[in-house]
Amino acid sequence: MLNKEKSAQKENYLDYIPKKNEEYTWSVNEKKLVVVDIPNKGIHNRIAQKFFHKPKVSHIELDAYGTFIWNYIDGKNTIFGISEEVKKHFGKEAEPLLNRLVKFFQILHENKFILYLGKEN
Repeated sequence: MLNKEKSAQKENYLDYIPKKNEEYTWSVNEKKLVVVDIPNKGIHNRIAQKFFHKPKVSHIELDAYGTFIWNYIDGKNTIFGISEEVKKHFGKEAEPLLNRLVKFFQILHENKFILYLGKEN
């Protein structure tokens, strides 16, 4: 009985509503791809900047899929809703869509590029 209760309470990842983390700036480059700027803060980064000439800001360029998805991350669309837009735009080229999309959102979230509305981040 406990397993059924747990699975009933388990949330569907596709229902999550992603929102861009406002701590990071981003822009669109000349190739029309999104570039997210990540400031390298903290003592370890300061040491690396001083002695190893590491940049103060890293620029992460998303590919065409990532750029398309990034534009739908608005704090309103669910991951499932975004998947429907990707399916319409890229068709079979995006398959296996849901697995790839969930992994992409996990990476964005782990790197704090996005937050989930109504969830503990």
